[in-house]
Amino acid sequence: MTVTIDLADAEATTALGRAVAPRLAPGEAVLLYGPLGMGKSTLARGLIRALAGEHEDVPSPTFTLVQFYETAPPIAHFDLYRLSRPEEAFEIGLDEALNVGAALIEWPERLGDDPARALGPDILTITLEERGEGRSATVSGAGAWAKKITELEGLNV
Repeated sequence: MTVTIDLADAEATTALGRAVAPRLAPGEAVLLYGPLGMGKSTLARGLIRALAGEHEDVPSPTFTLVQFYETAPPIAHFDLYRLSRPEEAFEIGLDEALNVGAALIEWPERLGDDPARALGPDILTITLEERGEGRSATVSGAGAWAKKITELEGLNV
């Protein structure tokens, strides 16, 4: 199933992240696709703050590659933009992150043609793109997310 959600502004993008957060479980991955400046980090920040608290400092992991948060479930925020090989994601802790919690991944295309092979079955995919004056999020789910995605259908953000 695929759901398309209109995002009028950055607040709506943040709200989508907040809506995903309580549905996230250990072992699951959230993949964020979209060109530079499309709002991936904004969505990630909304998701993480929904779990960690609104005043949590949530820097972009562009230069550190990954940020870990002691939330329930624990979440690791990966930015794979600067990686040159899919194996590098595991060198910086992707498999460990999924063993103890969830992973939020910007630029998942750096994992190769089939991220599910590397991440396991429970994946939420969100693709952000321009739409009119705002943006849209095309959301699809596999594994556990195939059922949970219906909870996001009709989301008013």
